[in-house]
Amino acid sequence: MRFYLISDNIDTYVGMRLAGIEGTVVHSDGEVREALKGAMDDKEIGIVLITEKLVSICPDLVYDLKLNRRRPLIVEIPDRHGSGRSKDSITRYVREAIGVKI
Repeated sequence: MRFYLISDNIDTYVGMRLAGIEGTVVHSDGEVREALKGAMDDKEIGIVLITEKLVSICPDLVYDLKLNRRRPLIVEIPDRHGSGRSKDSITRYVREAIGVKI
């Protein structure tokens, strides 16, 4: 199994390539959806790394894939500008996923 990066930032892409992780740089909603579909269909990819900015472009698709597909694992990562997450992002995610308030 391998990692795959979907990034909106060349710097993030280059850093991951130096670590041996292949990927692509995209910017529009259509490009994000196409890159995710390609990664989801590739049986060798076990973990998809996607920048938070791209998740905010098409959150419906990303969260649907996270909740309804077993493989690959989709992990949101911050880009070089830092995390765009709010303080309670993890508790909000748990609350939305399973309906339990922590």
